[in-house]
Amino acid sequence: MAVFAIGDTHLSFACDKPMDVFPGWQDYVSRLESNWRRLVQPDDTVVIPGDISWGMDIEQAAADLRFLHELPGRKILLKGNHDYWWVTMKKLEEAKEKFGLLSLTFLFNNAVEAERIAVCGTRGWGAEEKADGGKVIRREAGRLRLSIQKALQTGLEPVVFLHYPPFYDDGESVCDEIYSVLLEYEIRRCFFGHMHGERTGRYQKFTRDGITFSLVSADFLSFCPKLIEKSE
Repeated sequence: MAVFAIGDTHLSFACDKPMDVFPGWQDYVSRLESNWRRLVQPDDTVVIPGDISWGMDIEQAAADLRFLHELPGRKILLKGNHDYWWVTMKKLEEAKEKFGLLSLTFLFNNAVEAERIAVCGTRGWGAEEKADGGKVIRREAGRLRLSIQKALQTGLEPVVFLHYPPFYDDGESVCDEIYSVLLEYEIRRCFFGHMHGERTGRYQKFTRDGITFSLVSADFLSFCPKLIEKSE
């Protein structure tokens, strides 16, 4: 059994928002499905840290979620900045039952056990959104702290997944509100998405303050789920 990660699937089965217009995204859905089915087994887990569907509400996102549901393995979903369909946990669970999406698990102020790790995390937020005085970032930091605390209760290693990187666009300056939580709980592995194209060069795998950071945006991974944990 294994745990994989791949973010930013940007699916749009029920809305007119094709990603094929961007360089490197040609035939991305078929490439994603082919790679996924080649690598992921039914008893594996795949974490998808945000920007999952372009649907504007849960009804419009249902076709995209069903596509993921029908792929092998359990999927752990985390909200991204373009996931406008994301609602309360209660409504997400209701939609899961309504549409028969039983292989999906939502990461939202909680933690999920997967092999030898506890998957935890939150969306995070970007430097460009500081205009609100940092209110959203502080809220996201609180959600991250709560999720990590839930992970620690399992006795497993807490592995953090974010949608936004915990750094600003220069790739050097940290988002203090998020980064300080990672340091506080001595996190050792952090995976994130959100970055595409030329911007990915600043955010490839690296270690800082004892934390290994890895970018898992779908286009950066050539639409191939990244193996992050495997049972011996």
